[in-house]
Amino acid sequence: MTSIDLNADLGEGFGRWQLTDDEQLLSVVTSANVACGFHAGDAATMRRVCELAAGRGVTIGAQVSYRDLAGFGRRAMDVPSAELAAEVAYQIGALEVFARAAGARVAYVKPHGALYNRVVHDEEQAAAVVDGVLLADASLPVLGLPGSRLLELAGKAGLPAVTEAFADRAYTDEGTLVPRGRDGAVVSDPEAVVARSVELARSGAVTAHSGARIAVRARSLCLHGDTPGAVELARRVRTRLTEAGVTVAAFA
Repeated sequence: MTSIDLNADLGEGFGRWQLTDDEQLLSVVTSANVACGFHAGDAATMRRVCELAAGRGVTIGAQVSYRDLAGFGRRAMDVPSAELAAEVAYQIGALEVFARAAGARVAYVKPHGALYNRVVHDEEQAAAVVDGVLLADASLPVLGLPGSRLLELAGKAGLPAVTEAFADRAYTDEGTLVPRGRDGAVVSDPEAVVARSVELARSGAVTAHSGARIAVRARSLCLHGDTPGAVELARRVRTRLTEAGVTVAAFA
């Protein structure tokens, strides 16, 4: 039977400002990518989300980023390799404190935003992320785009490499994500997102922005929590997957 994980970016608030409906999304997803304070999140938010996730049996992952609170981690940055590796390990370690306090653990790592896109092709930055994960915990799976330098280097380093797909993002013919600044980069029609979710899980393929059919084989499907109607859309995706005979289960 086909199986897929559903992950969402959570804890992406700061202080009194909240972006995602963490509690409701945690009733749908099987893995939570928790912001670790560099692009969003703070100590109190990390603790709260870890407690909620642990209480619902949702797997906790560290969503690591460039140090860019003002830009939500979506601005291109050039960070020296040693510094980036240390900052990745730092973020994982910070979240691990709260995960363990909640009776769970950090079970995987996923880069966020500009860092996520950078390590698709940039070997030096990808290697730094891998080094940071190894420094924190040499057993942690790394979640990323199929065919990325990050997953290639993670595998070579002995880290489990887990592929991910996006039902609400447009793809290029090369299997990378269309940059957010371009028209059509985000798929906004809810029914299209639901249909693409089932298509990705069942066939490992999707229609690219150009109209071409491309292979995108993934073990996890990301549902963005910062879009309008995110919770209801996530519920629809999970329901439709189940109706299509797809088992929804965490990969870690």
